[in-house]
Amino acid sequence: MKIFIVDDHQLFREGLKFLLSGWDLVEDIFEAEDGDRFLKDLDSCQPDVILMDIEMPGANGIDATAACLEKYPDMKVIALSMYGNENYYTGMIDAGAKGFLLKNSRFEDVQRAITEVISGNNYFSPEILNGIVRNLNKRKNDPKNSELTSREIEVLYNICKGLSNQEIANNLNLSKRTVDKHRENILLKTQSGNTAQMVVYAIKNKLFEI
Repeated sequence: MKIFIVDDHQLFREGLKFLLSGWDLVEDIFEAEDGDRFLKDLDSCQPDVILMDIEMPGANGIDATAACLEKYPDMKVIALSMYGNENYYTGMIDAGAKGFLLKNSRFEDVQRAITEVISGNNYFSPEILNGIVRNLNKRKNDPKNSELTSREIEVLYNICKGLSNQEIANNLNLSKRTVDKHRENILLKTQSGNTAQMVVYAIKNKLFEI
């Protein structure tokens, strides 16, 4: 893989580059100190995965991600941040990021995130995912352009909050078998394979508020 590290802290870039260079799956590593430099070098580098800081001088991570993916929709962007503020992540999800890591993550988590997004999945650090789902709120009205029914949106909300099918059934006065079927339909309609992908779908389609 070719990996591009975009971060305004040189020591962080160098440390991450050192760790990645010892990984057999990594062929080339590029780096930039901000989004503007990254966008200038993007055409010549053609990376497979971009590790993108969110808060940077000049073009921030959200703007740089949006510009990158507008030109190269298949590139995979993983957001990096020191912050657990959910508002940062909704912006990165809207821009098209596939993964989300806190900067204090273990290198094993970085490897897992890269492997997941290369495979076409989404990846959240557990702390980030927990923070987002903890603050999810139902909208007053169901979105009119959603492919999901009102009941499916209600079930999806409970799934994103971490409830099991049996707990959802108890909450909504449904049978577990009915909830199982709703879950299958939601996975099919949203093309999701896990809770993280369902959260991304929900945020992108503005089904819930954070």
